[in-house]
Amino acid sequence: MNNKKLRIVPLGGLGEVGKNMMVYEYGEEILIVDTGLMFPENDMLGIDYIIPDFQYLMDKTDWVKGIVITHGHEDHTGAINHVLDHINAPIYTTPLTRGLLEVKLSRGGLLSKAQLKTVHAGDTVQIGSFQVELFHVCHSIPDGVGLGITTPEGLIVHTGDYKFDHTPIDNWPTDYAKLAELAGRGVLALLADSTNSIRPGWTPSERVIDPAFDEVFRNAPGRIIIASFASLISRMQQVGNAAIRHGRRLAFAGMSMVDNAKMARRLGYLDLPDDLIVPLNQALNMKAKDVVLMCTGTQGEPTSIMGRLSMGTNRQFSLKPNDTVVLSSHPIPGNEESVYRTINRLFRRGADVIYEDIAPVHVSGHASADEMKLLLNMLRPEYFIPIHGELHHLKQHATIAMEVGIPEENIRVIENGHVVEFEDGKMSLAERVPGSYVFVDGAGVGEIGPSVVRERERLARDGFILINLTVDCDSVNLVEDPEIITRGFIYTRDREELLRETRQLVKDNIDSSDGNLRAHLEKVVKSFLYNRTKRRPLVFVTLSRE
Repeated sequence: MNNKKLRIVPLGGLGEVGKNMMVYEYGEEILIVDTGLMFPENDMLGIDYIIPDFQYLMDKTDWVKGIVITHGHEDHTGAINHVLDHINAPIYTTPLTRGLLEVKLSRGGLLSKAQLKTVHAGDTVQIGSFQVELFHVCHSIPDGVGLGITTPEGLIVHTGDYKFDHTPIDNWPTDYAKLAELAGRGVLALLADSTNSIRPGWTPSERVIDPAFDEVFRNAPGRIIIASFASLISRMQQVGNAAIRHGRRLAFAGMSMVDNAKMARRLGYLDLPDDLIVPLNQALNMKAKDVVLMCTGTQGEPTSIMGRLSMGTNRQFSLKPNDTVVLSSHPIPGNEESVYRTINRLFRRGADVIYEDIAPVHVSGHASADEMKLLLNMLRPEYFIPIHGELHHLKQHATIAMEVGIPEENIRVIENGHVVEFEDGKMSLAERVPGSYVFVDGAGVGEIGPSVVRERERLARDGFILINLTVDCDSVNLVEDPEIITRGFIYTRDREELLRETRQLVKDNIDSSDGNLRAHLEKVVKSFLYNRTKRRPLVFVTLSRE
């Protein structure tokens, strides 16, 4: 008797936008789809990025038979270095995605270890118990695929990121024929991208950007600086085409942008003439109206080129009068504040800033509500699980599914860590496994937890006070006056008076300690400072004896 079940374990991407990672498990065989990262939210101070919590896999690493990456964006590839530190399994990718992974893995010193296997849309690969058929999907990057996964329990369709663009930049629309063929076999469950479920209608074609770029290039009096994701190869092509039409030369700025452009040209995904592209140093010495620069920083990241330009700290070049800055992107949910802060800073530095709200310089790569209805009607899955999105995106996608006739009891809205099982063709909700955030801070992975992030937030909000005491070895008598150091707390004209009173308070409470001098003084000082300032700085007392 076969007691095996198909288990679907979301480790990232459900309940958030980013760090997509899905586990398909049957018996002691596992297929992983995507290994993405997520940008930190505004209150995650000092965090570089976030990766999925794949603790669930740590005692099952030998079960992993393969990893399939659906496309080359960071929210689907960005955690690959961290996964490969623990899991040694073949990685199946299309050619462009492989090129982007090779750039990333080379920087991490893991390229020689990675078992990269090139596959193409239309291919079928057997990965353990899973027969995986790759079909082309349109997105905002070339060479994206969705997956038809035949399991012992039935056929699962995993869309990856997709849209139904009839006129994509690479003239390669989503494979409708394959979707119809999968539907004809009977789809047990559909797991589909929910990012734009709250947007009615149909996502515009990438080609609507071309007239907007023409307008920018026609009217820009000086340099044009366009910010985009480093992996957005199709946008590089559109910028290059506009540069050709308007007689400008193109330079890429930033290591990731330069490396990805070079790789995409080598593989044939970026078709630009050699005489169009010039090195950045050469572009900076050309007439302003003759060049366009392309760089990273669309999400307000402070360390990106655009972030540094907005603060005047970029090393290679700075903004000039008459520069036109184009942010060819949409703010990722949670990044809106950082993006608009960057836009304001760019304006203050004299740039003319053009962004999605005022001109169609970006369109989404994700399906909107009517496209989602079309997909559901094409595939007619027995069960439906919305993926890729915050909870309100997943809920809305579930509502859309019910509108087209999927029974409510056959839809599961789940978040990271919620395990879904299929047995004898029936879906059920199983246990919950870890599926939280793993923070990457410098070289530290998972060393920073929520409590540390909250502590950083407190430090940023109210600052801290350090009280250094030197007391006699044989008693608690002060040898010298308490030294008080403050950072980020108070810098008003009353500061010296407040510190004098705090210093006297410490002296008065030295002898009244209940045995734990540090804890007692910290409590007394915190209470005093709150009563005086209505603020709660972190208070630390250090003690040395002489």
